[in-house]
Amino acid sequence: MGGWLAMILLALALAAALFPFARRDLGALQFLAAALLLALAGYAWQGRPGEPGRPKQAERAVSDLPDDDFAVLRPELLGRFDRASYWMTLADADRRRGNPHGAAEILQSAIRGNPRSFALWLAYGYSLVAGSDDAMSPAAQLAFERAAQLAPTHPGPHFFYGLALARGGNYQGAYQIWQGLLPNVPQTSAYHAVITERLAAVREAAETGAPLRPATPPPPRPQNPPPVTPVRVVE
Repeated sequence: MGGWLAMILLALALAAALFPFARRDLGALQFLAAALLLALAGYAWQGRPGEPGRPKQAERAVSDLPDDDFAVLRPELLGRFDRASYWMTLADADRRRGNPHGAAEILQSAIRGNPRSFALWLAYGYSLVAGSDDAMSPAAQLAFERAAQLAPTHPGPHFFYGLALARGGNYQGAYQIWQGLLPNVPQTSAYHAVITERLAAVREAAETGAPLRPATPPPPRPQNPPPVTPVRVVE
């Protein structure tokens, strides 16, 4: 009843406001009456005047997914404040919302403008894995290979390739890559601490059958970190 009363009062108020302009023209007055009747009929058909009013509750926001290992580790291992980090942050946000394909598209666009950024190629490869049910697709494999070509002496391409393998459950492949990488990485570097922790994690998961525990951020870098030592990966 309250809904009808409000609708009738609104119609009367509108008619009273427009009547001075329409009374001099009979056709306009008839048009006004027809419009008001049509509005009331539409309300009776589409609305629910017999039901009590109910304030609409705000829709609950979809909770973001937790950060995956790449999002947790890459700020410290690949840098935070350069152009590549900006694009990776955008992609991380899409992947966090459960849209790995959108993340891959963002990084693909970023690579077009920065084709020699090995970090962007790594992020692109990882996003392709995330969007392929955690499988190492041929396109993802090529992205990681391109990153390794652009930075052949940097531990990043090999480490993140292993990270993608571990995401897909290939613990043995990840373990072999990281085990071959570790002796060539300075013990004071962030990579050394992360590789050691991930080796223990995949070993534990392989032995117990438990899910791979999430990565934790590496400890802060020293004020004057030593130069990165060229790596030789044992196949």
